[in-house]
Amino acid sequence: MGGEAVIKYLDGEFEVVMPGNHVVCAVTGEIINISDLRYWSVERQEAYLNAEASMQAELAHRKG
Repeated sequence: MGGEAVIKYLDGEFEVVMPGNHVVCAVTGEIINISDLRYWSVERQEAYLNAEASMQAELAHRKG
């Protein structure tokens, strides 16, 4: 299935709510194929391209 998926991010796993083949990184705006999705925030329900983007989001969130 093409298009952006809707994902529910859980601890250590995620649930596909609406099928698609990718999500968008909340920090970089880059497309992440579902098969490559490894980083996300359960609290903010956001996907991240990589560990660096995840850390940027965490630091920005802490600054408020």
